[in-house]
Amino acid sequence: MKKYDVVGIGNAVVDIISSCDDGFLEKMGIEKGIMQLIEKERSEFLYNSMGSRTNAAGGSVANTVAGISSLGGKTAFVGRVCDDDLGRFYAQATRDAGTDFLNAPVTNGLLPTSRSMIFNSQDGDRSMNTYLGISGDLSTDDIPTDLANSAAIVFLEGYLFDKSKGKDAFVKLARDTKLAGGKTGIAISDPFCVERHRSDFLNLIENDLDFVIGNEDEIKSLFKTKDLEIALEKTSKMCPLVVCTKAHKGVTAIKGTQRVDAGVNEILPIDTTGAGDQFAAGFLYGIASSYDLETSCKMGNIAAGEVIGHIGPRPKVSVKNLFIQSGLISDLISEERYLENGIK
Repeated sequence: MKKYDVVGIGNAVVDIISSCDDGFLEKMGIEKGIMQLIEKERSEFLYNSMGSRTNAAGGSVANTVAGISSLGGKTAFVGRVCDDDLGRFYAQATRDAGTDFLNAPVTNGLLPTSRSMIFNSQDGDRSMNTYLGISGDLSTDDIPTDLANSAAIVFLEGYLFDKSKGKDAFVKLARDTKLAGGKTGIAISDPFCVERHRSDFLNLIENDLDFVIGNEDEIKSLFKTKDLEIALEKTSKMCPLVVCTKAHKGVTAIKGTQRVDAGVNEILPIDTTGAGDQFAAGFLYGIASSYDLETSCKMGNIAAGEVIGHIGPRPKVSVKNLFIQSGLISDLISEERYLENGIK
């Protein structure tokens, strides 16, 4: 029995969210629909250019473990924050969401806590401008001793590949977790992240991971192809489980010879921030709770559907209740699985 069902490792980022139109993006020189890394001065300029703002503890994998925690899973997060206002806010918000924040805020750090200025367009698309700050210094020194023995599943954030120390940290954690009998997987994070580190991604997926989760563009980027089926076939030959989210077209998951194509009920998105993160939360909750692959995919779709219906990257209503309402689980079955897997 492991202490944690899922441990995430990634960037600890405070999300600063604002609505805008495409004209504003063009005026500010913001490329629509992607995540861009920016420097401190650019982050201050964009922050001062925002209208009404909503702040939240964020970071891709941090959002995922928060979603799993809201469903009843035991979760922890590895990430760096500074001992400043945003860092203390982030650490407390993580704990308040039910996730153990395993790294104390750094008191002698020269860099501030990371923040991402997120601009939501009228069509629901989001453009992220992220200043990594202190989270970009995450290293093997930030991984608690014996953490690998405590995790049933470790979920890694692809953005960490942008810094060599971060990459080394989660490669080590992935390998140590597998040696301890746990499973490891990655959120690819962004096709541009793949472009920057393709060979490292492929090497990790083939040799160290049990599963990989990405959207269509991210999966295709792994092999520089425009044909999703080709990319899925190649990825599934390298990794035991590949999961590809396809927005309004649902999700495809391939595990060995088994393939699941799970559709979704289309809704008009208000804010797509966190859609992939919460899909991963629902999906990994299902896997950790011993549900089958198709049910886990449907759980992911429901969790993603909830988060795009409001502003912010984390659920605002009980996603567990949505599972029950959809007929995926019952109260009794849910309780039995919690007890069976040690989640309660």
